[in-house]
Amino acid sequence: MQRVRVSSQQAPVHKLGDSQMTLSPKFRLAAPRSSLFDSSVESELALRGEPLIPGLPDDIAHNCLLRLPVESHTSCKSVSRRWYQLLGSKEVFFSRRKEFGFHDPWLFVFAFHKCTGKIEWQVFDMKKLTWHSIPAMPCKEKVCPHGFRCVSMPQEGALYVCGGVVSDVDCPLNVVLKYEVQRNRWTVMKKMITARSFFASGVVGGMIYVAGGNSTDLFELNSAEVMDPRKGIWRPIASMGTNMASYDSAVLNGKLLVTEGWFWPFYVVPRGQIYDPKTDTWESMAAGLREGWTGTSAVVYDHLFVVSEHERIKLKVYYTNTDCWEAVAGAPLPEQICKPFSVNCCESRIYVVGRNLHVAVGHISRTDQAIIPDNRWNFSVQWQVVDAPAAFSDLVPTSAQVLFA
Repeated sequence: MQRVRVSSQQAPVHKLGDSQMTLSPKFRLAAPRSSLFDSSVESELALRGEPLIPGLPDDIAHNCLLRLPVESHTSCKSVSRRWYQLLGSKEVFFSRRKEFGFHDPWLFVFAFHKCTGKIEWQVFDMKKLTWHSIPAMPCKEKVCPHGFRCVSMPQEGALYVCGGVVSDVDCPLNVVLKYEVQRNRWTVMKKMITARSFFASGVVGGMIYVAGGNSTDLFELNSAEVMDPRKGIWRPIASMGTNMASYDSAVLNGKLLVTEGWFWPFYVVPRGQIYDPKTDTWESMAAGLREGWTGTSAVVYDHLFVVSEHERIKLKVYYTNTDCWEAVAGAPLPEQICKPFSVNCCESRIYVVGRNLHVAVGHISRTDQAIIPDNRWNFSVQWQVVDAPAAFSDLVPTSAQVLFA
């Protein structure tokens, strides 16, 4: 990783009211929704006796069709008018899935084309092992993909893209964009108080926190702020106490952990800060935690795991009581997963998305802590690799977020 320390992006998109934001020229709005997907048409077709699937009651037929992979909708919606009503609009499809109680984890990958720099979101269905896309983010400028920060609220089916930087002028952004699975659309939210790029972010207690990063004059920031997604309003919180950009961040035990990153070998001692929302205070990160944080993190079983940036180094886990890192039993990250990669987790699985969007799924298991001498968990990992389609061969990931759909 290279970083310079300076002392002392036609898609469905919703615009919030003018009282909450001003839409700048870089954003564009979609055309009104087509009347082809009016729910009254679906009701009329049902009353006429046109079945979804001949021989099956509609509730069972719906249950079947709502399991179809999204990538198959284009071909399947031509079967009948009712299939078109259900599959022709992702908003209708996702809404019906919610009504029927579907709750499947999907991995949303923010990626860019390594030659053109064009950014896009690709979605990996982790049960069917299939891919599909979502509408493009409403951002026109040529941006640096790594400057954004993405967070998600999996249970609500919502992800947020904050900040970023216009690459040709090195100008940070304060834009905030929200994507909702059920509506399959982007919303331009109220802007952050401070424009920033390469900063820390995380969700603690349903609130979105951002901290540090690079400012409009390319100086590192010490400011931080928080947004309540229900209100869409940002407010400042306590400053970090030190100016720093973020390499990685995580939420552990109700606190936001921020690390500025590392160089190998260490040319400077890495810095790290921990924020406690309950007290609105920052404290310095323990030496062992910050110095051993040499990769991208995920929190599983209330423990911080790191997929190291070093070649073929095993997954490792941090133990708070001893302020030390230990290698997790099992094989190293599979060779198919090339840097740069993005990491996230869901339940007891860690997902690592590498270059060309190949995905490694790490199944984490733990032993009974009662048999461990120092009364702590002992972990192991088994990796499974899912190869991406050839069409993704030039895509590079910058973020991976889990949402339930």
